Amino acid sequence: MTATDTTPPQRTPAQRLLRLARRNKLSTVGLILFGLIALAAIAAPLLSSHDPLAQNILHRLEDRSADYLLGTDVYGRDTWTRILYGLRVSLLIGLISTALAMIIGSALGILAGYRGGWIDSLIMRIMDMLLAFPTLITGLFIVAVLGANFWNIVLAITVTILPKFARVARAPTIALKEREFVEAARALGYSDLRIMAVHIAPNVLGEVIVLASLWAAYAIRIEAYLSFIGLGIAPPTPTLGTMIREGFEHILDSPFVSIYPGFAVLLVVLSLNLIGDGLRDAIDPKLRD
Repeated sequence: MTATDTTPPQRTPAQRLLRLARRNKLSTVGLILFGLIALAAIAAPLLSSHDPLAQNILHRLEDRSADYLLGTDVYGRDTWTRILYGLRVSLLIGLISTALAMIIGSALGILAGYRGGWIDSLIMRIMDMLLAFPTLITGLFIVAVLGANFWNIVLAITVTILPKFARVARAPTIALKEREFVEAARALGYSDLRIMAVHIAPNVLGEVIVLASLWAAYAIRIEAYLSFIGLGIAPPTPTLGTMIREGFEHILDSPFVSIYPGFAVLLVVLSLNLIGDGLRDAIDPKLRD
């Protein structure tokens, strides 16, 4: 009688991360909430019949009604519609900038950790210089110099959070480059680029994904800050930060104009933080099988 092999199948770090994250109920709630928000932003034309740019001064600062689910702003524009379209802008800027920071920062961190020497010192000193300034101040400086438009805001946010990914990717790379499977790859004549991309990068992916989920929320907050102080995408394009700023002057007599977009920012950030907390717990060695 042949013995049955009971060895569990090998999973990649990303698969183990997702498997363990599913056990965390809060991360599941965050994932569902974020999915609903993203779906609402994508389906904005189907969820509202109003034009987000159409002004109607006769209906300015109206309260909730059948025609205006969340009322109107100072120019008579439908608040619900503008929140949906504003979510599009916030999510695009937040996710694109986080993805770019994750890819570039992780690549630099892996390169620094794997090569060591002067390359490591040069890359990490540049990262330290970026970390020496508060992230919001760095973003303000870049947008103020280059101008406020979509891609400049993406660049500003990417530069501010890029060093975080570089530092997180560098630490495990230093340990991984001494492991047997990396030594075997070198013995087989694999290039350094292949070793870093195929053998090291997948093993640091879990920690990088956790960081990305947390910093995506921060990127969306930064975009809202910049829009609030007038350094976001120029009106009349709807952004959540701009909507909060436009309603701030009427905060006493019509607080809903600022409260509703502010609540939208809160929900997006909360959902991403719940996802990040669940993923962080998932990679905790104490919670692994």
